[in-house]
Amino acid sequence: MKHAVVLLSGGLDSATTLAIARSRGYETYALSFDYGQRHRQELDAARKIANSLAAKEHRIIKIDNQIFAGSALINDVDVPKSRSKEEIGRGIPPTYVPARNTIFLAHALAWAETIPAGHIFIGANAIDYSGYPDCRPEFIALFETLANVGTKAGAEGGRIQIHAPLIKLSKAEIIGKAVQLNVDLSLTHSCYDPTPEYLQPNEARAASRHCDRDGAGGSDTGKTFLGEQIAATARKFDIHADKLAVDSR
Repeated sequence: MKHAVVLLSGGLDSATTLAIARSRGYETYALSFDYGQRHRQELDAARKIANSLAAKEHRIIKIDNQIFAGSALINDVDVPKSRSKEEIGRGIPPTYVPARNTIFLAHALAWAETIPAGHIFIGANAIDYSGYPDCRPEFIALFETLANVGTKAGAEGGRIQIHAPLIKLSKAEIIGKAVQLNVDLSLTHSCYDPTPEYLQPNEARAASRHCDRDGAGGSDTGKTFLGEQIAATARKFDIHADKLAVDSR
């Protein structure tokens, strides 16, 4: 079986990426990071997602948050909210964490060599990347080059591939893919500035508690579960549910 390291933050995109890796036949090794982020709930979400999607192993790496000083995700800086699409696509926001994906991918690369695994998955997205330079396709391509030039595996003729399966998908398409792959969206956490008592939408929690996941292959119960998952997550990301084209059969 092929092995893959998957970066898992605990949010929608990384959960979907883990499900995609699994659907492609990889034995997955999930990797998360505790870097002092204010949205620490995502680490609890990552644990639940890794278990739900049957990751072979899940590790959480501790990083000194002082190297990320200045980011709104670390310091007491306001996280921008209610920005227009034009504002989101203009400039680099204060939620940018210096070189975060470079550092995360470097850790993933080290673990991949240790396992060994020839594949690394990351949920980077260039459509909804909010101005982050380390979510662009050219960054992913150049890191793959680095991975194969600067490792023992690459020097000995092996190849390490960096996969970014969501790179060109809209948020609506990502949600649709997640539902198709039976990702329990109620487990995910995608809020950078949660309240101390942050909770996921009631509808998603109710769906995960009361619906028969085994019936999702076409029964009325399964379709109800999918419908509630779609509706709850569409509200969470301010996307009209009609945009989520999901075949629930």
